[in-house]
Formats: sequence, structure tokens, C-alpha cells
Amino acid sequence: MSTTSPDRVAPDAAPPAARYPRGARFLLLLAVFICAACGLVYELALTALGSYLIGNSVMQTSVVISVMVFAMGIGSLAAKPLQRRAVGSFALVEGLLALTGGLSVLVLYVAFAWLRIYMPAMVVVTFAVGLLIGAEIPLLMTLLQRIRRQEAGSAVADMFAADYVGALVGGLCFPLLLLPAFGQLKGALIVGAVNAVAGVVVVLWIFRRETRRAVRAGLLAGAAAVLTVLGGVYVLADDIEVTARQQLYRDPIVHAETTPYQDIVVTRSTAFTGAPDMRLFLNGDLQFSSVDEYRYHEALVHPALSGRRASVLILGGGDGLALREVLRYDDVEEVTLVDLDPAMTRLARTFEPLLALNGDAFGDPRVTAVHADAFNWLRDAGRRFDAVLIDFPDPDTAALAKLYSVEFYHLLAHVLKPDSRVVVQGGSPFFAPKSYWSIARTIGESGYRTTAYQVDVPSFGNWGFVLAVPGAKGPNPPLRLAPDTPHLRFLDDAVLRAATVFPVDRRPQDVRASTLMDPAVLEYTRHEWQNY
Repeated sequence: MSTTSPDRVAPDAAPPAARYPRGARFLLLLAVFICAACGLVYELALTALGSYLIGNSVMQTSVVISVMVFAMGIGSLAAKPLQRRAVGSFALVEGLLALTGGLSVLVLYVAFAWLRIYMPAMVVVTFAVGLLIGAEIPLLMTLLQRIRRQEAGSAVADMFAADYVGALVGGLCFPLLLLPAFGQLKGALIVGAVNAVAGVVVVLWIFRRETRRAVRAGLLAGAAAVLTVLGGVYVLADDIEVTARQQLYRDPIVHAETTPYQDIVVTRSTAFTGAPDMRLFLNGDLQFSSVDEYRYHEALVHPALSGRRASVLILGGGDGLALREVLRYDDVEEVTLVDLDPAMTRLARTFEPLLALNGDAFGDPRVTAVHADAFNWLRDAGRRFDAVLIDFPDPDTAALAKLYSVEFYHLLAHVLKPDSRVVVQGGSPFFAPKSYWSIARTIGESGYRTTAYQVDVPSFGNWGFVLAVPGAKGPNPPLRLAPDTPHLRFLDDAVLRAATVFPVDRRPQDVRASTLMDPAVLEYTRHEWQNY
């Protein structure tokens, strides 16, 4: 053995196994497991944050994964010279990874809110995280072979088994535990702290006999500094998040939460109209303004309820405002509302300003709320409804685009009666005409007869809907109000007659129908809304 420091011993001259504490191999594999879980959480956190802030989840996922895998390859190559000092190098890499990964969500959120340079910052942060993750592999291999003189193939199998199982656990913990319990910012900080302990403290303890005391003390001090920084940011996380988020909205934020499905923000102000103006945003997109939401919801609900309406199905609409309009009819016997996010319906039930606006609609005994993906729920619904109101957000993500597909409307037909009426919110015929007419065409090609109509909602601008009835043959459904329609603030028969007339520059266009395999509406929506 060389007379140099043990930490500089080459892998093929590993100290005898007896020098390591009992269970050292198990502890090292446990460290591999934890570090792998942390690495995957960083990747998922970066992907989810981009989807919330920017939308276009497919693009965000593709960029994060491709940049990170590329950086991991560079990191593996860069770590080759460090193998002669594997213990200290690994501890240093893990300390840097814990700090970089733990702060990644905060850094990118600040870059988006204040600096408006999200994509360049995301690429840099992703590359840095991937570089450090990639450097782990050769260093861990060296450490594993030191503990137990085994063939390289056996060491590789052990390490990758622990690595893959750790990735599985990290992938499940992110959506099921970290995100709902701590949110993205705090969740990343917690993972960074765990990463620092597993990657620095545990490894230095295992190899304490072959690491010089000064080196060990310096690395432990560095790990303590990383934990102090992450802990300090954790304490300030709520204030930082509130301050950064407020930069994204004109009006004061009165409620904000991040769920496993979306970012929910409610603002409130009197500055714009002189009247109280509460606004709901999902992933940064406006869903309603309390000043004029009645225009949107009257146009959405009442034409569809001009026929039979004993049983009504609402897909989406977790804010309860469409539900409020439905419940104004005394002959409505039951309403089923299907919304993916229980946090949204909980907000509608408990947040006093929204509760007042929807008239405590969810407290009505006729209402049943179901929290499920509407696409999958329709497959097993097993019953039929007189009227269906579809109030989904605009299809600007792949997950939402499937709810505007031919396949979705085929599933919808299974819950309709022969004389059922369906209405779909279709976006803006002015700002996104291709998206709107693609939705209308998709419904038509799914075996429905349709009537397109549009109204003005000041907070949205020009907005469009599609009324549909099942069956490819027969007249298009008439746009009308029932004789017993309750008093409305905006809609009447004259407004509805005018609503079917589209100006010359916004009449039907030659667009594709949208399917699961060819989500044309997603392409149109991203292109048309990108400047707004």
C-alpha cells in the first residue's frame, strides 16, 4: 500500500474490509438509495414547477429530462479524476447537490417572478443538478468496491439495484407525500437536507478511518452550513413564496395554495372597477372575475337547461358558480359535479368570499361532488343525465387537451339520453379562433349536432361556447331559454339570437379535429395564446 493518505488510495488498492464498521456495505447502499430518491425528486420538482408557471408540460418535461441526462453524462466523465479521492469528493459533490437541488425551486420561482428569465435559468439549474447527480455514479462505485472486494459486475448490480429502487420511492413520494404536505418550495428544501445527511454525514462516518481528521471536519462543517442555509430558507419559505407570487399578479393575493394538480390563487381588489373584484387563477390563467362572471355562467348554463333537466352533470366547475346557476331551477332533482382537485371544491365550500359568490352551492342536498379525472370517470359512470355542462380550463396542456378530444366526446355519449343537451366552453373565438373552431369540429365529428355561439365577458373578452345534442342526423339544437328560466342579469332571447352571429373574420375556419393521438387543439391553443 502506498504511504500517501488513505483517501488517495486507488480503487484497486482498497483497504481490507475489516477496517470498516459492521453493516458498512448496507449503510452505503442505503445512502445510494436515498441519494437516488432525492435526485429523482429534484427532477420531478423542476418539471412540475415549469408546468405550473409556463404550461406546456410536454415541453417542460422534455427539456428537463434531456438536459439532465446530458449533464449526468458530463458529470460522470468529470468525476473520473476524483476517484482517487473518492470519499472527500463524494461528500463534496453531495453537499453541493443538496444545496443546489434544495434551492432549485426557490431560485427558479424568483427568476420567473422578478427577473422573467425562467427558461434560461431552468436550463442552467437543471444542468447543474444533472452534473452533480452524474458525478455520484463513478464515486459510489469506487466506494462500494472499497468496502467489499467484489467483482466489478457484482458492485454494479448492487449499486444500480439500490439506485433504481430509490428512484421508485422518490418518484412516488413526490406527488403522494412531499407535494401535498409541504408544497414544492418546502418539499425541495426538505429533500436537500435529507440528501446532505445521507450523502455527507453517513459516508464520512463509514469511511472515517481513512479520511484525515482535518478533511473530515471541513466536510462536516460544510454539510452543517448547507443544512443551516436550507433550514433558514425553510423558515422564511412562506414569506418568500408570498412575496414572489405577488409579483405575478396585479391585485393583492388573498388566498394561494399549490396542490398536486395545480396552483390556485385568488386575488381581490376594488381598483379596477370601483366594485369588489375577486379573481380566481389556476396555474396563472384567469378563471373568473366576480364583477362579470355571471355573464359567462349564464351563457354556459341556461341554454343547456332549456330542455329536460331533472338530472344534471357538471364536468369541471369546481368553483361552484355554474352549479349556482343550475340550482336556481326548482325542478332540478340532482346534480353531479366531477372535478379533479378536491382543494378547489374545498375552497368553494370554505373560503368565505367564494362561498358567498356561489351561494353555498355545495351545501345543497341535491349536489354530489366527485373528485376524479373526468375522462376516466366517464368510462365507469353507468348512468345517464338530462343535461351536461363542461366547464374545463382551456386546453393548454396535454392533460387538458384529452378532455377536448374525439375520444372524450365518444365517452360522453355513454352518459347521455337521446334528448340530452350538452354545452362546452370553447375559449375565445377572437383571441384563439382556431382553437375554438377545432373544439366545435371535434364535437361534430364525434357524432353530435352543434350550435356555436359567443358572448362578451369584459374580463375575458369575446368568449365562445358550443351547444350540442347527440346524433349525427337532424337539425342543429336551437339556442333558447326555457319559459321558466329564472331572472337573469345578462342573458335573454335577443342576446342569444345575436350570439350565433360571428363576424366575418371569426367565422368557421379550416381546422383539424383533436384526438388523443393528434391533439390539434393543444397546438392551436399554445400558438394562439402565446402573445397574451
